[in-house]
Amino acid sequence: MKIGVVGSGAMGSGIAQVASTAGHEVLIYDNNPDALERSRAQLAKIMARLVEKGRLTAEVAQAIQGRITYIDSIFQFRDAGLVIEAIVERLDIKKAVFEQLEDCLADNAILATNTSSLAVSAIASACQHPERVVGLHFFNPAPLMALVEVVPAVQTDPAIAQKCFELMKAWNKVPVMAKDTPGFIVNRVARPFYGEALRILEEGLADAATIDWIMKELGGFRMGPFTLMDYIGHDVNYKVTETVFAAFYYDPRYKPSFTQQRLVDAGYLGRKSGRGFYQYGEGSTTPEANQDHPQAQQLLHRIVVMLINEAADALYLNVATRDDIDLAMTKGVNYPKGLLVWADELGIPYVVEQLDALHREYLEDRYRCSPLLRKMMRDGKTFY
Repeated sequence: MKIGVVGSGAMGSGIAQVASTAGHEVLIYDNNPDALERSRAQLAKIMARLVEKGRLTAEVAQAIQGRITYIDSIFQFRDAGLVIEAIVERLDIKKAVFEQLEDCLADNAILATNTSSLAVSAIASACQHPERVVGLHFFNPAPLMALVEVVPAVQTDPAIAQKCFELMKAWNKVPVMAKDTPGFIVNRVARPFYGEALRILEEGLADAATIDWIMKELGGFRMGPFTLMDYIGHDVNYKVTETVFAAFYYDPRYKPSFTQQRLVDAGYLGRKSGRGFYQYGEGSTTPEANQDHPQAQQLLHRIVVMLINEAADALYLNVATRDDIDLAMTKGVNYPKGLLVWADELGIPYVVEQLDALHREYLEDRYRCSPLLRKMMRDGKTFY
């Protein structure tokens, strides 16, 4: 099957590389010729590095590049069996592209969107045959991140969603099936990792370096929340939080932070601008963490129980299965363990008590406990 990719930015180029590595002929389209050229040059650089490190032979690297064709007309997708859109996160632009794509593809071709925060059903509504539209949400960088969220819209033919699920497996990816709800699995469940850390910072309970140290050294996370936000870019991270918050009808659990908004306002976007929560310029040093913080364990558990609560609620509302939720968080954002596994380890009663204590303290809906956790505590059940 020939694969088409719309958009030659980092995500589109990464998806094209994944599809070509899996042996497909790939067509990558962008309406900006310079962007296409950058994509071609970047792939050549990546391939050279992989050959240098001994991960690929020169022949294999050449074959991967040889299977990708850079095109300047959307009509050249005519014989593609699957086209994946990876462009700007704007519903009006995506809908216009899907409407156009449908005109130049065969009737049995599948149309996929790599959206991370928009409703797949809304994008599909632009098509005459929305049943062939599905969400395929890859994580950045696509060649390195194993997870792909397969998101059927309400209009999607279940056979098409299943076909894409199997195809992702064939591409050596780890697919999970997610309901078309805001943030799908990962961007929904991960919100408290940032949001609760920011809240702790704003309350003055610990500084950014100390919270990062707690989450990394005591929690086993690969990066602390502030290092990770600086790495992602505050413009991107804040926008996702803002989008999820609005999409959930302003549920306080997803409320964005003024602290992060001010960084965006100031242009302190993190690594890419040289400054975020930390300084990244030449000669800059990372502030020291307080490794004797008296509340270290308490602060770790505060963030972890909020994450568990979010994962439990996603299960309660049938966003995904238990296994897919845990798989998504370990493979999509490299959490040290599945959150529902973690809930069992800490004990469901303990998680409920911690959430209730926060709710009593703040009297904010943000800390309401998922009905599923409360019921499980009552029935003496565990997730596994």
